[in-house]
Amino acid sequence: MAGHSVRLFAAVQLPEDAAETLVRWGRAAVSEAGLGGGGARARVLAREALHLTLCFLGSRSVEELDALAGAVEDCGEGAIGELVVGAPVWLPPRRPRALAVEIHDPLGTLAELQARVRDALASVSGWEPPRGRFRAHVTVIRARDAGGAAGVALPATPRLSFVPSRTALLRSQLEPAGARYETVASAPLGAAGYSPPGSQ
Repeated sequence: MAGHSVRLFAAVQLPEDAAETLVRWGRAAVSEAGLGGGGARARVLAREALHLTLCFLGSRSVEELDALAGAVEDCGEGAIGELVVGAPVWLPPRRPRALAVEIHDPLGTLAELQARVRDALASVSGWEPPRGRFRAHVTVIRARDAGGAAGVALPATPRLSFVPSRTALLRSQLEPAGARYETVASAPLGAAGYSPPGSQ
């Protein structure tokens, strides 16, 4: 299979109940904000497609797969704290094609995990991490052209927090109906305690 390439990214996988809550919010956003019509042609992603990307690797040679998978699995050790859903955000800002929700990282453990995964992937492959700050988010809606919808009022995001249980290396296969994701490798994550402000 020399010369073949695959489209890869490393991500944190969401618990099923958290993903289902975000899917319901996405459906409400499409309905209440009228995103399903016109040029936007918005589409709510399936529950199993929701994830929090840590590193997007793009097209990589299949010869790197084993090393990349091992790097992600090795990063599964260590605890990750509770993550909190924030405000909706259109991405990318200039020509938006997706509606996501910000993810807040009160303990900073998600940022630590992202740095570990980033460095591990770079050390075993020819991938060069992009410059810029890591911005944690979960994409809920894809749209063909959301430029005109970026200013519409959206329903409030759910008051939702969750602790992700696994990190994974995923393969993205582009199809007419949208991207399909296949898990190449995954590893369990530990949990770190977190008490919201005022809960003491």
